[in-house]
Amino acid sequence: MHRLSLTMTLRDWRAGELRFLLVALMIAVASLSSVGFFVDRMRNGLNRDAHQLLGADLLVSADQPIAAAWRLEAQKRGLQLAETVVFPSMALAGEGDAAQSRLVSLKAVSRGYPLRGNLKLQQGDSEISTQQIPQHATAWLDPALMISLNLSIGENIKLGDQQFKVAQVIAAEPDRGAAFMNFAPRVMLALDDLPATNLIQNGSRVTYRLLLAGQPASVASFQAYLQKAIDTEKLKGIRLESLESGRPEMRATLDRAEQFLSLVGLLSALLAAVAVAMAARRFMLRHVDACAMLRCLGLTQNQVTSMYLIEFFMLGVAGSSAGVVLGFAGHYALLEWLGKLVGNQLPPASWLPALQGVLTGLLLLIGFALPPILQLRNVPHNQVIRRAQDAPQAMTLLSYLLGLGMFIALLLWQAGDIKLGLLTAAGFLLGLLGFALVAWLGVASLRRLRGLFDNSAWRFAITALQRRPGATVIQVVSLALGLMALLLLTVIRADLISAWKKSTPADAPNQFVINIQPDQKDEIAARLKLFTQPALYPMIRGRLVQVNDTVLAADSYQDDRAKRLVDREFNLSTMNDLPAMNKITAGHWFNDASASEPEASVEEGIAKTLNLKLGDKLTFDVAGQQVTAAITSLRKLDWGSMRVNFFVVINPKAMAEMPQTWITAFRMPAKEKKFVNQLMLDFPNLTVVDVGAMIKQLQDVLDQVINAVEFLFLFTLASGVLVLYAALAGSQDLRMREAALLRALGATRKQLSQAQWIEFLLIGGLAGLLAASGASAIGWTLARFSFEFEWSFSPVVWIAGLAVGASCALIGGWVGLRNVLNQPPLQSLREG
Repeated sequence: MHRLSLTMTLRDWRAGELRFLLVALMIAVASLSSVGFFVDRMRNGLNRDAHQLLGADLLVSADQPIAAAWRLEAQKRGLQLAETVVFPSMALAGEGDAAQSRLVSLKAVSRGYPLRGNLKLQQGDSEISTQQIPQHATAWLDPALMISLNLSIGENIKLGDQQFKVAQVIAAEPDRGAAFMNFAPRVMLALDDLPATNLIQNGSRVTYRLLLAGQPASVASFQAYLQKAIDTEKLKGIRLESLESGRPEMRATLDRAEQFLSLVGLLSALLAAVAVAMAARRFMLRHVDACAMLRCLGLTQNQVTSMYLIEFFMLGVAGSSAGVVLGFAGHYALLEWLGKLVGNQLPPASWLPALQGVLTGLLLLIGFALPPILQLRNVPHNQVIRRAQDAPQAMTLLSYLLGLGMFIALLLWQAGDIKLGLLTAAGFLLGLLGFALVAWLGVASLRRLRGLFDNSAWRFAITALQRRPGATVIQVVSLALGLMALLLLTVIRADLISAWKKSTPADAPNQFVINIQPDQKDEIAARLKLFTQPALYPMIRGRLVQVNDTVLAADSYQDDRAKRLVDREFNLSTMNDLPAMNKITAGHWFNDASASEPEASVEEGIAKTLNLKLGDKLTFDVAGQQVTAAITSLRKLDWGSMRVNFFVVINPKAMAEMPQTWITAFRMPAKEKKFVNQLMLDFPNLTVVDVGAMIKQLQDVLDQVINAVEFLFLFTLASGVLVLYAALAGSQDLRMREAALLRALGATRKQLSQAQWIEFLLIGGLAGLLAASGASAIGWTLARFSFEFEWSFSPVVWIAGLAVGASCALIGGWVGLRNVLNQPPLQSLREG
């Protein structure tokens, strides 16, 4: 039986029966394998660098200086210690008109840093490892900062009140790890040099880290000691990270990326599976006579079934293996875009994604190719002389349900979450049904257009589409899904960005100045009058510790965002008047003169997240002092205005004695950049955030992610074209007979050729319009409900949809039906 199966496989391959099935299977496996290899390398990199991602065995991270008692206890237990202090600041290079400033991530490190792993420095074109830290009055810089400030080794950079000589270029930091989106370039200096800069002022947002290393038992014991102290004293803003946790936020980010990319790949796999099912049905129809002949020669039903199952198993292994190879090559494209967001070299991929790819291909083949093949076992002996075809048997119908079940199981496996997987499966199904309904209505409406032109080719094309509505709908929907995905990430993305830019006021601030000390406020306000009438707001850092009678703890909220909010310090403010672009949605703005108790106005979004309502009493801890204020109003903020906004504003009388710094925002013309440089020279403690530069950095990262997703959607479009081809190829024999009959009745080859091209154009045009409408609807939904700005529909979307849809349909149609008119009519009629 195996020899017979091999003979039949080679025969079918030479006849071209299996090539399309092989291509469809390759695309399905490649779309998922490319994601699998990428995520596998990322995860292996995290596991390999687990000890280096922390730079220690245990990391204590806090927004206040680490308690000296903890350091002493660690030393008593024989642990190694190192410290780092990280915060954003401004770096200034050059003098006079040539001076330039940049927002940087300043990192001060103590001796012994890092305790695990090595710092890497650039030396020409190579990298060297070092256990040293910057020497006194020297700084080490990221390559990007060297370029942007036009610095060379030996030149000076100013940080706060202190000048530092650039001594080295940082190639890699172990504890920066594979951190995504490290926007601000690094400046590293010795911890002993930090006080001289005078950069840390009241209200500065600083992260203090204590690194510890030692014997596993000692580290675990000290971690338990710290956790007990945190729980007992109800300390906030302190996080412990160990080798076991391995940077949980990185793993969570990677898990979400894997889910999203895998679901994108699954859309391609779903369409490819439809193509596999259609191609398998065509295979079955073309082998009915051969199967009947084999039955006449003595083969039993089980032998026929075994023969074709072996043939398809060999096809599945070959197609899946080729798809894995294609996916392995494709994952380098994902690395090219997404890998740029990762700091370290990634290890080679394991064999697991390859095994998963092969299993995926076999599952798709079993689920979607098995049902048509099972029909061959039911072909009777007399099929050789009787040209009737029986209806599918019950077992075959059950096998179609098996295919659907296998795909849902594959979806759940890739999603990694039952709820997400089932929601996605429901979304796929509803989306397909919605597209199918619209496509069916579109095909039905073509009947009225049959007499639009007095042209026989036009009438032939409309009649052909009407004669096969099911196949036409499948072609339109499959092509439309792939096109919609690409339009959403290209034209619609550009329209969303354009609409967002238009929604931002022309006079929106592009510079934020923070960390203004009280004695600097008047001088800075006077200077800013060059551009605008400045509005300076007090900024007070306070931690929410209690709501009404409930003392907040780590488990007070289940929502992740709510947990983060109560675990960090708020930027509070105080003012007499309601800020511009703020609207009271509930309650009333406080009257400070008549207020007898502290009152608070809360942004409605954060109130919803923390389950706050009017009348609730909020207690904040501000530098050891507590203030309790009742919520008297909820506000809606216009975040698109780019102005200074605060989640919580408390009346001035209640906050008069609280330590505070000041913040302001202004719009500076591009040609006035030297104004900021001079401001930094005169007030080194200030941090100036260039919003335009930050948005550009965000846009660069977003573009890289979108490029990767667009690459995956190319598989989706290819799968859509495959379905189109499969539907056309599946009707090739019938079309040959129809063409032969029409030519026998007087139709010319030119008329039939024109009718085919018109049919392809109509299918592609309808798919393009459907894709453009779907993409525009999603764009409007995102603009209206997620981003909350005005949306205008662009005709470019429909033009692009029509053009690309028609082009894809013409290509797929020509490949699928190029031989229909090449066969002589008499031969087709005889074979029919």
